[in-house]
Amino acid sequence: MNSSLEDKKNQLLAKLRKQGISDEAVLEALAEIPREDFIADYLRAQAYENAALPIESEQTISQPFIVAYMTQELRVDKSHKVLEVGTGSGYQAAVLAKLCKRLFTIERHMPLHKTAEEMFKKLRLFNVTTLFGNGMRGWKEQEPFDRIMVTAAGEDIPDELLYQLKDGGILIIPVGGQEETQHIIRVTRHGDDFDVKTLLPVKFVPLLSGIVHSS
Repeated sequence: MNSSLEDKKNQLLAKLRKQGISDEAVLEALAEIPREDFIADYLRAQAYENAALPIESEQTISQPFIVAYMTQELRVDKSHKVLEVGTGSGYQAAVLAKLCKRLFTIERHMPLHKTAEEMFKKLRLFNVTTLFGNGMRGWKEQEPFDRIMVTAAGEDIPDELLYQLKDGGILIIPVGGQEETQHIIRVTRHGDDFDVKTLLPVKFVPLLSGIVHSS
């Protein structure tokens, strides 16, 4: 990384601290993962701006604050088996992989799935397992999960994901339609009961079913 990008990364991390990101493990993961590698070359200079940026398949790489916030609210530790729905660029997955024991991540767009797989290999993130498929169904063969993160906004919370959580597990998901205010929701499972807490207002691409083989 050149010194200009390094300076911008340090400035971003300082800004995230001021915005309430206090989990040192999350901040360290953000410091270690090169966000510039997950975006197109022409956007490289913007890698450490606190903004969402476009990627392939009409998707986005989330704003660093949102990545940090959702990760912090997920309360991940090194013993956890985590499911991510919506691999996208792979950036959020890479951050999670630094914090958990095993990460399983699902992407419905084949171009994004392939690009992210290559990035995980490049970064030597060997605790990441990828799947090209419909993330709304979760990953039944690998359930239960200690933690689940969804990186696209659902109209509601898919039941299949709720029931793939371990007892005591946490799910983080943005909820809301594209024409309304969405909110990050944190769900904690207690047996067959689910404690739901509304957190931050956000704007995410929609959570959709099905798969897409090309851009």
